[in-house]
Amino acid sequence: MKNLQQATEMICQLKGSLVAMDALVTALLHHLPQPMRGELLKTFTGNAEVARTVLLHAAISEHTIDAFEHDVRRVSALISAG
Repeated sequence: MKNLQQATEMICQLKGSLVAMDALVTALLHHLPQPMRGELLKTFTGNAEVARTVLLHAAISEHTIDAFEHDVRRVSALISAG
């Protein structure tokens, strides 16, 4: 039971950290000048492709890959929004 408790606590901590990072990225994007967003999107797209390749060759769940793809689309839309 203790291992399940520890795993649950760790998952909750990771979720909290992820939400905080998401808030930071969103705030930074709102302050980024429009001319810089094109370059950021290009760099982000390239980095996401590298990460996608790593994820597809790793022993992880489809849930992780689906969440990654969802967030890549969401962040790409945030970058593109002016």
